[in-house]
Amino acid sequence: MKKIGQSLAMVLGILVPAAAVAEDAANLSSLEGDWAGKIDAGAVKLRLLLHVHTTNGATVATMDSPDQNAYGLVAAITVDGDRIRISAKGAAGAFEGSLIADGSGLVGQWSGAPTSFTRLAPGASTALVRPQIPVKPYPYREELVAYQGGTEGVRLGATLTLPSGGGPFPAVVLIAGSGPQARDENAFGHPIFLVLADYLTRHGIAVLRYDKRGLGQSTGDLATATSADFAADANAGVAYLKTRPEIDSRQIGLIGHSEGGVVAPMVANMNPIVAFIVLMAGPAVPGDQVVMAQTRAVARAAGVSETAIAGNAVLQRRFLDAVLAAKDQASAELAVRVVLKDAGMPEAAVDAQAKVASSEWYRFFVRYDPAPALRRLRLPVLAIIGSKDLQVPAEQNLPALREALSSDPGAEVIEVPNLNHLFQTAKTGAPSEYGDIEETLSPTALGLIVHWISERGVDGRRVEVQ
Repeated sequence: MKKIGQSLAMVLGILVPAAAVAEDAANLSSLEGDWAGKIDAGAVKLRLLLHVHTTNGATVATMDSPDQNAYGLVAAITVDGDRIRISAKGAAGAFEGSLIADGSGLVGQWSGAPTSFTRLAPGASTALVRPQIPVKPYPYREELVAYQGGTEGVRLGATLTLPSGGGPFPAVVLIAGSGPQARDENAFGHPIFLVLADYLTRHGIAVLRYDKRGLGQSTGDLATATSADFAADANAGVAYLKTRPEIDSRQIGLIGHSEGGVVAPMVANMNPIVAFIVLMAGPAVPGDQVVMAQTRAVARAAGVSETAIAGNAVLQRRFLDAVLAAKDQASAELAVRVVLKDAGMPEAAVDAQAKVASSEWYRFFVRYDPAPALRRLRLPVLAIIGSKDLQVPAEQNLPALREALSSDPGAEVIEVPNLNHLFQTAKTGAPSEYGDIEETLSPTALGLIVHWISERGVDGRRVEVQ
């Protein structure tokens, strides 16, 4: 399923942290200070923070995108009368707008999406409220580790958290969803895997979470990796845990979120050491079907008319069929370009979409059917999906999960009420809520996972958790 960060590629692209003096520091006195902004891209609303400060005669402008975990981006600002243009190094497009009369805000658009900034009072906090983020010192041990990944030349940087005491402990490898995810699986200012690892470790379960290849402290090339490569890397995490004397090798499991829920069954089928798996919003139908259902659900939640949704579905089906029919990357890019140009999409948007659609990852994902791997499982499986998940819709995937896992006596499929794709307690489930919700992970979901692991027997004995 398409991560929200990828949905925003049309607006901001990939943000690369940097810091430098603003390219055009003239006439910036009217913008001195800190500004809180928001891009309204329909179903997704993206927070921005703009900082303009003068020190020793030099004016420096930087921008943060906390929902994308990007900070200190170079901001180039041009002021021409009441017209203002703001761009950020590494981001596609720019803000074009004006300063309102009393100087308290900016209004305009970022690449066609309505965008506004509000001047903050001096000293006002710009931190997002995330009450579940753990604060050190932790009541458990934390180690930064590294080990050989699933492909030659790939070395994965990771964090291992170990409960207090002597062990040996049950353990899990966390497998992140799609996109450029580091070990904490940050999404909209929520470090999902940090919060999950903290909860599990406090309840007696060791946790290994790692940077995807090519990110953070991991080597390798993310751009050419597919779900199969991610399975090899997750399997390498299982192998690493087996070498640790603090870990009970009979009690090593996997927890996969979103695309990680596709990867986990692959790993369990290739490695008999895996004792159990937890699928958090893992799909059970082919990727192209997930994309179609996700797009409809998100658009409907954003108030798009049924006529427009139906029209977009026709175009999207043509787009996906072009990708599915392509034999290689070059032919996929060419076919997608034809579809999008015929639809009247601007050239810049065609370029961005064609690049994504022709990638190794996307072509693998839309073709891959997770059901056969699920049908082969013969180990304890917990599959959970929130009733308000719009990215891996419950109504589409829960029946498919139940059918695919029907021959596995250790499998349990649960719809969790009122939770979205990130497993937050939500009103509508729309991605536009993700960043506004203070909760990172629902206590209901956290408790369900820990209780399920504790009740599952491994080699005839109960997994002991605190």
